[in-house]
Amino acid sequence: MRIVVADDNALIREGLAALLRESGLDVVGKCADRDELLTAVRAHEPDVAIVDVRMPPTHTDEGLQAARAIRAEHPGTGVLILSQYVEVGLAMTLLAESAEGLGYLLKDRVTDVDEFTDALRRVAAGGSALDPAVVTELLARERPDDLIETLTPREREVLELMAAGSSNQGIAGKLQISLGVVEKYVSSIFEKLGLPSARTESRRVLAVLAFLRA
Repeated sequence: MRIVVADDNALIREGLAALLRESGLDVVGKCADRDELLTAVRAHEPDVAIVDVRMPPTHTDEGLQAARAIRAEHPGTGVLILSQYVEVGLAMTLLAESAEGLGYLLKDRVTDVDEFTDALRRVAAGGSALDPAVVTELLARERPDDLIETLTPREREVLELMAAGSSNQGIAGKLQISLGVVEKYVSSIFEKLGLPSARTESRRVLAVLAFLRA
């Protein structure tokens, strides 16, 4: 897996690149701003671009702009956004277009190397990786029809893991329940939320997030 890393903080940028290389991944570019990032993606066509959401010169939405440009110009390159804080509005701007090949994680998640590299692989394969903190905030928002309130506590746990990108097998492992039980929970969730089940994990995540954005 070939990766481009973009962060204006040299310590974070170099540290992240070193961590990825130690994990056996190929870092083909390191960038300090949006322009360097777009140039590197055009030159290397990486599997994934890791993008700091706030970059020079204004440190507002340059990372978001770069992510949108990459997704438009290089559909084969996944984008993993890193953010210091939960910024649901920025995440939803990208997710509104498509959740496929997209990740949004807090920088704190990088410290769990196994989970971070797993998220990278999902995004590179066209799947999704959404930070649990973002999912929790989405689920906590009030909805006029209160459909979320019809879910049981266990179904909410399954939905959070599902929206974060976990497969049914992954959910079974994390909750220590059987795969068959997970499948029943998933079916019940889609039925209660009025959503058809989908054939792929990325489409399933997109359907859930589309409902939560409504």
